[in-house]
Amino acid sequence: MAVSRGLRCCQRAFAWLPVLIIALVVLWSYYAYVCELCLVAYLIIFHILFVLFVWTYWKSIFTLPVQPGKKYHMSYADQERYENEERPEVQRQILAEIARKLPVYTRTGSGGIRFCDRCQLIKPDRCHHCTVCAICVLKMDHHCPWVNNCIGFSNYKFFLLFLAYSLLYCLYIAATVFKYFIKYWTGELTNGRSKFHILFLLFVAVMFFVSLMCLFGYHCWLVSRNRSTLEAFSAPVFQNGPDKNGFNLGFIKNLQQVFGEEKKLWLLPIASSQGDGHFFPMRALCEAQNPLLAHEEQWEDDGMGEEPHGKVPVKGVGCISTCSD
Repeated sequence: MAVSRGLRCCQRAFAWLPVLIIALVVLWSYYAYVCELCLVAYLIIFHILFVLFVWTYWKSIFTLPVQPGKKYHMSYADQERYENEERPEVQRQILAEIARKLPVYTRTGSGGIRFCDRCQLIKPDRCHHCTVCAICVLKMDHHCPWVNNCIGFSNYKFFLLFLAYSLLYCLYIAATVFKYFIKYWTGELTNGRSKFHILFLLFVAVMFFVSLMCLFGYHCWLVSRNRSTLEAFSAPVFQNGPDKNGFNLGFIKNLQQVFGEEKKLWLLPIASSQGDGHFFPMRALCEAQNPLLAHEEQWEDDGMGEEPHGKVPVKGVGCISTCSD
């Protein structure tokens, strides 16, 4: 017992290693740019980007994932009835009875109610169980080791802003340091310490910029389609079958669902996402109100075909998906 507890403590401590690495790299970049190079003409914009970058990174790390509310948890009587029943078909009926009282529209691949055996709850739409955090997370996107946190409804906006500002931070450093790198290359720079910082600032900034550009571009595409990383891997299943565009309401509404309707808050790491993470408007309901939406993106379905049900190799740099349905 003590050994397993010690291993869990070591595992938790080790999980902070990627965050520590990022923090050290950022602190070094600040020291090298401000103290060693001291590029006074660029310091105002640099500090604005630095503050926004650190602020969004902090919010991504320390904003706790939101779990489903109490009404999604099984009562003691229902839990006892479910566990004592050995017949799978009767268990499915019990879950269906409980789910009738809840706004739950997605299903398992076999058409059953999505139920988490570990948390003993009916999963809300877009909710998944994270095996790293050991909890069910509302609108789970993925578990990111670089923030040592689960990215979901509560912090997805912060994560997107973190990617955006880190991208701008790296681009700004690379752009302003490049001419000094040319001077170093041609031998015009005599300070040995400055040479070292210029060389590695440019190298690290370009390396992170390329990686972040791929990841940020992928998440921008996901937002435009109103999909999570997990939903890109496996299309959500509704009562009438899987539908990759089940939550796609159109670009503007998709954007507002993540960033909110107040545009003045879009670029700040302040919670402004729509809803509470338990229910999300569905395309099928919108089409019933406006049939014209049914023909939107038909070219995509005709040109690309249906996505296979199951995981496909869509890669996100530095992020892992650790959910169980």
